[in-house]
Amino acid sequence: MVTRRTVIKSILHAPLAGLIPYVNCNISGSMPKPHIDFEPGYLSLHRSGELKQRGEQLWAMMENCELCPRMCRVNKLKGERGFCNANYRLEISSFHPHYGEEKPLVGKGGSGTIFLTNCSLRCVFCINWEISQGGEGTERTIDEFAEMMLILQKRGCPNINFVTPSHYSPHILLAVDRAATRGLKVPLVYNTCGWEREEILRILDGIVDIYLPDFKYYEGEMASKYSSGALAYPEVTKKALLEMHRQVGVGKPAEDGLMYRGLMIRHLVMPNDVSGTKSVIDWIAENLPKDTYLNLMSQYQPVYKALDYPEISRRITREEYITAINHAREAGLTNLNIQGYYW
Repeated sequence: MVTRRTVIKSILHAPLAGLIPYVNCNISGSMPKPHIDFEPGYLSLHRSGELKQRGEQLWAMMENCELCPRMCRVNKLKGERGFCNANYRLEISSFHPHYGEEKPLVGKGGSGTIFLTNCSLRCVFCINWEISQGGEGTERTIDEFAEMMLILQKRGCPNINFVTPSHYSPHILLAVDRAATRGLKVPLVYNTCGWEREEILRILDGIVDIYLPDFKYYEGEMASKYSSGALAYPEVTKKALLEMHRQVGVGKPAEDGLMYRGLMIRHLVMPNDVSGTKSVIDWIAENLPKDTYLNLMSQYQPVYKALDYPEISRRITREEYITAINHAREAGLTNLNIQGYYW
């Protein structure tokens, strides 16, 4: 992934119907069929009614919100905003085919990315800070959310990619249930910072096809310093990764080059090793299969508030990235995404 934002963004300030002609402008016929036989797990749960039930279960949790590890317990159903700055109202920044994600997610049509507003981690170096912390987005209904998924599928996107989904997991499940009624059938990508409650992930079991979590930090002190006091981030994320792997297994592309199911971990290599890259790699090698998909990301940029912290106020060096690559290889990891010709 080069960036989580494309140069041209489809910001949803106009009514959804007004965007449909633009999104459909290059469509010729229906969505291309995948080269393999695959049915997402959420379809069987939709048919049985369980998908909607789980969505309603998560929705009820917003009365005393415990959707994310902050567990701030505000009553979002009464309009109170949690640490994530969200309440029960769904806010979305943009949706569009994204060509900057990992190659197995992009295919020919681009990953069907939906950028959800607000975030519970709130990193000082967030490249999407206008969305995650600046509140950039527009209020949308569950039906409009479902329509976005269907538009992206029709456009030819091989998956639906929910960016920063934790605080909107109830909305996601209810919208997927409605979209499934109207023909949604592509895999779902849960694109998360890794800061996920194991209990919530169990509710997502059988619904999410591809988990795409970050493993940002190995030391709690670093997580607390750069991610708004998230001291428990490493331990919470380790448990989350193990649960994600239990559900979907190792992420490997199918014969057509696309990812349909599996765990795909991202780790952002940061200046002066504040992210604990070697320890992150060692933990993955010791606790997950050696062929676990790991994207070692090289694109750190000192954006948002990063310049206030001298140790992360620069990009990484070539030596820092090569050191990370070599350590992953020495640890025996075999399913690495290594970025960039320069490196």
